[in-house]
This record gives sequence, structure tokens and C-alpha cells, in this order.
Amino acid sequence: MAKYLLLKHYRGAPASVNDAPMDRWTPEEVSAHMQYMRDFAARLEAAGEFVDSQALSPEGVFVRSGGEGRPPVTDGPFAETKDLIAGWMVIDVETYERALELAAELSAAPGAGGRPVQEWLEVRPFLAPASAAAE
Repeated sequence: MAKYLLLKHYRGAPASVNDAPMDRWTPEEVSAHMQYMRDFAARLEAAGEFVDSQALSPEGVFVRSGGEGRPPVTDGPFAETKDLIAGWMVIDVETYERALELAAELSAAPGAGGRPVQEWLEVRPFLAPASAAAE
């Protein structure tokens, strides 16, 4: 089994087929999208392929050390994840092909007008510990 991170992006990825921003969806459309995500996770959990998932709030701040005895520095000149990452799901599957299959299915969550969003999801494998890679 290998773990993969499925990243949902606000922006930074190619545009979705159904590219209406979620803040313009009706409450019913948002509810249908969230229910699809819950049902998808429940099915993966039953199959032993689900690890965790989370939708992220748009609030957040970039932080770095200001140096010894100085306060943290916030909001640098870089794009912040609050502007880029909408949520994530961690899966534990047998093959890379299975990770791609699940990402494609997750991409079909309903959006505006009840039509599939067909958003681009980033699929990232977890870095294997050095000891596991050497075996």
C-alpha cells in the first residue's frame, strides 16, 4: 500500500470544466458537493483505502520566524495556501493507477447547476522513509 495526497485547489491548477467559483453556488449545490465528498470518503473507508480528508477555510496566514527574540513575521510576498488549496484527502492504495482512478472520480463531484466540476486534482505520493526505499 502507498499513501497519496489528493489536493483540491482554489487556483493554480488548470480551470475546471464547470469553473463556477463555489462562493457563487447555491446552498443546495454546496450541500450536494459536500455530500458527494462524504459519500466518496465513506466508500473508501469501507474499502480500507481512506486515511483522512479535510476541507480548508479560506482564512489563514503565512508565518516565518522573525529571529531569536523577535515576533513571527506574517504574510510574506508569496502566494498563500489559503489562496491555493481548498482541501485534501489522503488515500492508501495498492497502485499509482488506483490513486489516479480515485482522483478522477473525486474530480466529478457536483458543482454549479448540479453538473460535475471536473476539477484538476493534484496527486502527490508520500515520500517513503529512507529505510523503506532501501528495502
